[in-house]
Amino acid sequence: MTEEAADSDLESQVRRLDPDRWLASRFVADQQARADLIALYAYDHELGRAPRVASNPLVGEIRLTWWREALDEAFDGRPVRKHPTAVAIADAIRRRSLPRAPLEAMIDARLIEVDGGPSTVEQAIAWADGVGGGAMRAAALILDPAAPEAATMLAGRAWGLGRYPQVAGAVDAARAARVEARRAVKGLSVAAFPAVLPLVAQAPGSDLAKRLRLTWASATGRV
Repeated sequence: MTEEAADSDLESQVRRLDPDRWLASRFVADQQARADLIALYAYDHELGRAPRVASNPLVGEIRLTWWREALDEAFDGRPVRKHPTAVAIADAIRRRSLPRAPLEAMIDARLIEVDGGPSTVEQAIAWADGVGGGAMRAAALILDPAAPEAATMLAGRAWGLGRYPQVAGAVDAARAARVEARRAVKGLSVAAFPAVLPLVAQAPGSDLAKRLRLTWASATGRV
């Protein structure tokens, strides 16, 4: 399979399985940066899939360990296992000189799901910081290596907490994180701003409504 075909397959996968973040990625003008974002979101999908398809917690941990080992290969400069997403995220790591911390945090947070998912607001915040914050931090660094950390981490926390409204206190924590994120994202460059757009797309609505909200957010720099 050619690199172009692999990129196309991953994009089709993300568009189908993660339409909000796929929509947000459309606001990245640079084709290669957009492809690297898609690789990141495909990586997140694989991590999220690991605990869902596992027959028991041990199998879930083994699946996540497989992805941790894939990061080892990528950051050590070794040949990466032949998995389309592993190859794509390794290429993005190399191309963008991504740090390991946010990508590893995304794995660590999924261990909470292996154990049944967040049951307290503290666990929900830890999950959100790892998955949402880690992904948005990596996304921002793909788009702008100078992107400040606080904005993406706060937006990621708000996005993540929005996934667990059933946990007592999570709704209030998400609201507080969103208020802080609104202030913090003002420090993001135009180039980095699409990294936090998934927070805008998360609100319920039709595809058209989401596109309009994303367009407005991109034009105003507000979430």
